[in-house]
Amino acid sequence: MTAKKAPRKSARKTARKTPTKRAARASEPARPPRLVELVSAALDDLKAQNVAVLDVRELTGMTDTIVIASGTSDRHVKSLAGRVVERAKAAGFRPLGVEGEREGEWVLVDLQDVVVHVMLPRVREVYGLEKLWGTRAGERDAG
Repeated sequence: MTAKKAPRKSARKTARKTPTKRAARASEPARPPRLVELVSAALDDLKAQNVAVLDVRELTGMTDTIVIASGTSDRHVKSLAGRVVERAKAAGFRPLGVEGEREGEWVLVDLQDVVVHVMLPRVREVYGLEKLWGTRAGERDAG
């Protein structure tokens, strides 16, 4: 048993010495302006409404930018998210995940440095992501 515990302790010490993802990101410039432009263009192609781009690097280590957009129907929301995924893949950005495509009320596309939320207006109003992340996040209109 003590043999098993000893490697864990050394692994923990090693883990503490490595810089955190947040620390690594803080030293880097805004990484994906090209990706943000690509996402904005994909949303614009299919007439997304009320597109907001939030720079959240100072608030979280999960992502650099959150893009929030509205679609007029569940079909429109699905199409917008699909276009974002299609354009990202074509440019060499592999989505880490896509959630909510089946229902189409709120589709999340995780592109690591950019997280895209495409929602119906009523769902967007209920969850209030812009308020959650605050205007201090550097909100700007991408439209």
